[in-house]
Amino acid sequence: MSSFDLSQLGWDETFASSFRRYDRSDTVPGRVLRADRGISTVLTAGGVTRAGLGGNALLEAARDPALLPCAGDWVVLRTWPDRRVTLELVLPRRTTLIRRTAGKDASGQVLAANMDTVAVVEPIFPEPSDARVERLLALAWESGADPLLVLTKSDTTAAPEAVARQLAELAPGVPVIPVSVQRGRGLDRLREFVTPGRTLALLGRSGAGKSTLANALAGTAVMPVQAIRDADGKGRHTTAYRNLVPLPGGGAVIDTPGIRGVGLLDTESGLDRAFADVAELAGQCRFDDCGHDAEPGCAVQAALVDGTLPPRRLASWRKLHREVAVESRRRSVRLATAPRRRHH
Repeated sequence: MSSFDLSQLGWDETFASSFRRYDRSDTVPGRVLRADRGISTVLTAGGVTRAGLGGNALLEAARDPALLPCAGDWVVLRTWPDRRVTLELVLPRRTTLIRRTAGKDASGQVLAANMDTVAVVEPIFPEPSDARVERLLALAWESGADPLLVLTKSDTTAAPEAVARQLAELAPGVPVIPVSVQRGRGLDRLREFVTPGRTLALLGRSGAGKSTLANALAGTAVMPVQAIRDADGKGRHTTAYRNLVPLPGGGAVIDTPGIRGVGLLDTESGLDRAFADVAELAGQCRFDDCGHDAEPGCAVQAALVDGTLPPRRLASWRKLHREVAVESRRRSVRLATAPRRRHH
């Protein structure tokens, strides 16, 4: 049987060390390519196999759905005497891309795990959404991976670099890459983030071009792509699940589902990094508890007056901070009442 070199997908001494205590004659490590309804498709050194939940993985998932196996996870597989294969454990995640699910008692939904870079994918046509870019970048920063802003369909404008410069103002410290798959523009720069051993996760709305990017990086059609309506640039969800695609030269891409709405969890640090310009101004205010309204010595208000800080940018920062504050309170209530629920 031919073997696969897991180091090409990022298996290293840290993950090997985590696996060592579970290393037995009937267990092997592997990386989840796809998880769907309790069944995971996993790539091991011996090839691809499917496994249901078992052992510790089953107990952890019952305790917290965010601990369910996800595309990108490194896991422990066990083969039983009857040749049945179970996924026994999810090894500790290095990075986690997680969003808040809908509902009053919202919990976290893991979109991808163990990626080195999260590319926020935003189409230039019909028009990029500043608010969506800011929200997704906060999510990307919070994951622990390095954020990247990829502007797809750059062939639909005569000046893609000008659009990139404009959106770079919303992404302090984040590389911005205009890409046209049709014309092969920007793909070489993007490939620099998917070298052997490294994983790139694609995050964006449905129709943004994530699956097209995954196919272009893989050099073949590995993900289904739907035609997008020209009138509004929108389309159906082309990827309904999270899927890890190993690339021929090493490295991997995780294509996440197209998402219409992205709820933020307790992403205070990610938000401050996504809005590093506003956070830096806030740190220059005379008073530590400045509300950035009419207080004397407010650096944020001074930046609004001299035009260096757009009012829309401040409004977006405030809106997302309010959302995170509400979610933090809900999380505290959930944690406080969880033991009581279990005893009833």
